Amino acid sequence: MKAIKHIVIILGVSLSMASCEGILDKFPLDKLSPETFLSTETEIKAYTNTFYPMLPTGFYSDGQSDAVTGRILSNEMKGGRAIDSGDSGWKWVYLRRINTFLEYADNCKDEQLRKQYVALARFFRAYFYFEKIKQYGDVPWYDHTLGSDDPDLYKPRDSRELVMDKMIEDIDYAINNLPSAHSDYTITKWTALALKSRFCLFEGTFRKYHAGAVTLQTLPADAKPYTYYLELAADAADRFIASSGYSIYSNEGPDASYIGLFTKYNISDGINREVILGRDYNIEYDVKHTANSDYLSTTLNMWSITRKVVASYLMKDGTRFTDKQGWETMSFVDEVKDRDPRLAQSIRTPGYCRLGTDTKIAPSLKTTTTGYCPIKYFMGPADDTYQQSYCDFILFRAAEVYLNYAEAKAEMGTLTQADIDRSIKPLRDRVGMPNLNLEAANADPDPYLMAAATGYPKVSQKNSSNVGVILEIRRERTIELLGEGFRYYDIVRWAEGHAFDQTILGMYFPGEGSYDLDEDGDNDITIYSGDKPADSAKDAFKIGTDIFLTEGTSGCVDAYYGVRNGWTWDEGKDYYYPIPIEDRSLTQGALTQNPGWVDGLPF
Repeated sequence: MKAIKHIVIILGVSLSMASCEGILDKFPLDKLSPETFLSTETEIKAYTNTFYPMLPTGFYSDGQSDAVTGRILSNEMKGGRAIDSGDSGWKWVYLRRINTFLEYADNCKDEQLRKQYVALARFFRAYFYFEKIKQYGDVPWYDHTLGSDDPDLYKPRDSRELVMDKMIEDIDYAINNLPSAHSDYTITKWTALALKSRFCLFEGTFRKYHAGAVTLQTLPADAKPYTYYLELAADAADRFIASSGYSIYSNEGPDASYIGLFTKYNISDGINREVILGRDYNIEYDVKHTANSDYLSTTLNMWSITRKVVASYLMKDGTRFTDKQGWETMSFVDEVKDRDPRLAQSIRTPGYCRLGTDTKIAPSLKTTTTGYCPIKYFMGPADDTYQQSYCDFILFRAAEVYLNYAEAKAEMGTLTQADIDRSIKPLRDRVGMPNLNLEAANADPDPYLMAAATGYPKVSQKNSSNVGVILEIRRERTIELLGEGFRYYDIVRWAEGHAFDQTILGMYFPGEGSYDLDEDGDNDITIYSGDKPADSAKDAFKIGTDIFLTEGTSGCVDAYYGVRNGWTWDEGKDYYYPIPIEDRSLTQGALTQNPGWVDGLPF
């Protein structure tokens, strides 16, 4: 069923409840009650479709990180988070909706149908709690609806261990009872396996890299080891790879297949061999988003890729770009030559043309903060008007599951070359890149990925013989899933929060002058001090006013000069969000505050 149909049904249910009209002719208002509702498939679909808006709706839904930033730096990236009376993440509306359904699902007497939709609800309950654990750590577990006099309204947090156990029970039920037939826009058995691999990988690596830290909160003494969750992640991913029928989309060849995933109006246009679940947009029904206008506007999100990530892309022959002599001071044109083809399919590089046109378009420092312009979901000119984009968004795809498999095995120390061949190799084959070699990676770990300023220094602290391959899998994950909603919490689970307070850099410029960034013979940007040159390019930036460079009149673009005012990531506090004061007060302190956050309450 298309998402637009979901939306129509959801609105229909909501309006009927709000305006006191009967939801279906079968049930006049005076007979509509929990005891009679949810007895038919039509009613069950109408109700459970209201779960789907829980899934991400926004373009570049991971917001901001050390990989992707926007026009206004987020509070997470500049130290601006504060405890207030409420928090958008501490909401329980969807959970109540899910638990209400589960309590009345027995109204459906068709056992097979009932199990299928109970499985759907339990998928969403596991998803709901995964989001809560990522943000807050320990949270209260609720598996029933609460009345105004229910003492559980005032209960303390349950342990992370208990909540994870319940999530695994839910997702296993979903895996066993959801349909196995592929569906572009509805949850299936394969979505559930993908979700299990996702949250078990998160939990396993979080426990590994946060071991001994306050961020693990109230784990009991007999808590399951991190390897328990990594084994579950690897097993779920293995089952998916072996049995799902999904594979890596490569229909358009090495120079177009990767970007082809993100430039289709409909998932059914061939990419559903890889896309497990998407969000449907449809111009006919006026269901649209802002992707193109976000890319082209100087006042909207201005999504930008950071230099740190651009530098991590390998050369096309599989060697490391950051091993090249003088890479730090290369011009943009030189730094993007002969790189992993996913770079030119992720940002504007010389020769890039708008979709469906032969018009070249250069990188821009007016519509980005770094100069590195992303192109995922950037459609043709017809979509340029504000909120006129309608290509589908990807929520789950096979490539992530492949990466989850490789990472879980690597973190356990059980990864083999055969495992790499069935997980990493298909991703590299898609773009014509050499395969990852386990032995070579461990024999020569990448200094760039080990360095505190550009990589993951805790990998070598937590591992012995397989440091190099873990780093390479993280490189692969960062590149393959760039801007798809993972990076912020990848950094969180790896306990590498220092990455968020590093200077966010853009393109390198050797000094004042004009630059042709797309090699079409015309200058695209002028950088100057003093008076603006008469022969400047259309886009001209005054140093110290419009643009800041790390070395004064030369260097890399300092994308957020002066914004952070010395803020640094707090290892004892910033991995979690604070519990809202209002909720702490209502429970008289039964809900404890997260580590490091001081809210002034006396309990």
